Amino acid sequence: MSQVNNVKKISLLAMMIAMDVVLSPLFRIEGMAPMSSVMNVIAATLLGPLYATIMAFVCALIRMTLLGIPPLALTGAVFGACLAGIGYKYTGKVWGAMLGEIVGTGLIGSLLSYPVMVWFTGSQQGMYWFLYTPRFFGGAISGSIIGFFVLLKLKETQPFQRVQRLFGGMTNGSI
Repeated sequence: MSQVNNVKKISLLAMMIAMDVVLSPLFRIEGMAPMSSVMNVIAATLLGPLYATIMAFVCALIRMTLLGIPPLALTGAVFGACLAGIGYKYTGKVWGAMLGEIVGTGLIGSLLSYPVMVWFTGSQQGMYWFLYTPRFFGGAISGSIIGFFVLLKLKETQPFQRVQRLFGGMTNGSI
């Protein structure tokens, strides 16, 4: 039974990665990727911190290689997904995932983007500090709110609850 569960987990992870890769560029504002935050919040509540972080990392690599997005895809998504998963794990509430996403992407991701872009572009323009933080916060806040409303309905469905149990998540937590 363990091998069947592992196949299910990898399949669901692959589907979440595919959805993130497809949706993120469709609903993107330059410098903001709110759909990435939506997917991070959903993955945090559905898959847990480890698989949400793997999803964000793989999705960022795919977006960087196929879509030409700079390394901001990594700094923006990975910390948000990880902290969203941890926030949900310890609170059992969607607001914990939202808060983790906002702190991870909006604060940590934006601050780490400056040295990454200095390395990537070779420019040490001081305006990078002021460029990334508002955009990352905007994307993380708007994406977390959208994710909250999506999860309002998803959490009521049996398939969502079964997947949460498969990944060791809480199914009786309220919003």
